[in-house]
Amino acid sequence: MIKLTGIADEAGAPLDVQIRAHKELGWDSIESRIVELDGVKGNLHEVPEETFEKVCEKLAAENMAVCGFGSLIGNWAKKIDGDFSITAAEIDRAIPRMQRLGAKLIRVMSYAVCKDEAGCDLDEQHVQERFKRMNEIKKRFDDAGLTMVHENCMNWGGMSVDHVHRINEAVPGMKWVFDTGNPVFIDDRKRPGHKQDAWEMYHAIKPHMVHVHVKDGRWIAETKSEVFTYPGEGDGQTDRIMADLVATGYNGYISIEPHVAVVFHGAGAADTLSPEEKAKEQYDSYIKYGRMLEAMLKKHNAPLA
Repeated sequence: MIKLTGIADEAGAPLDVQIRAHKELGWDSIESRIVELDGVKGNLHEVPEETFEKVCEKLAAENMAVCGFGSLIGNWAKKIDGDFSITAAEIDRAIPRMQRLGAKLIRVMSYAVCKDEAGCDLDEQHVQERFKRMNEIKKRFDDAGLTMVHENCMNWGGMSVDHVHRINEAVPGMKWVFDTGNPVFIDDRKRPGHKQDAWEMYHAIKPHMVHVHVKDGRWIAETKSEVFTYPGEGDGQTDRIMADLVATGYNGYISIEPHVAVVFHGAGAADTLSPEEKAKEQYDSYIKYGRMLEAMLKKHNAPLA
């Protein structure tokens, strides 16, 4: 069976908003990244313990589960030559909180791509250090009975299909979350001057894939900017990938990560909205996105839980 969920802060940072959106969509779990409660806002593995306990209580009262954590571990903002103790501390905070909530998956990355001042990739990417750290991160979560999933995002492991294969060989048994939209916006290091092909990246990751994120969009070469779209309306080949997931018996979560609210009105127009209007646009676009994805999957006769 396929279960639908979403990276809930895309509906809004307040926990009440996240729960309300998922209940409106008929979903019984959230993928948690940023959460806001009682004026405290942060990643779920970083908020104070008192806030975390209140989050747990509210989720339990609303019968809303947490299927996974969207962590900060090794993400695109973390440098590979930074102190590993930062990563270790994030892991140490995440594990007991995942166990407390019954979450089984945690999204990580393989640290930022090393670039020069002009934004070009450096030859030195500290590859062996990346492999060492990813093996250690995986081991710590394995030992806790949890699954680390690597995302094809703006990090070393997401640079190309070749990078996917290299990190898989270096980190035996590593699992992935595949994001349909990320290849649209990420340079393909195998083909300079081109963005990645979502279908090609999907098939490189698929043998190791246990979780899916859905976003979609188009890269505008003339302005060197991205435009996020509803599922199936961009170049992420979302419909084709969803059809293949159904046809090949994918059995897991598919999680929406819309991003569309940030460009919902076109360039600059959202700045004229009040905070309340912006929050409504964000919430409404999240609901629309979820319903569109569900309709897409039903079209392909997906066995939805």
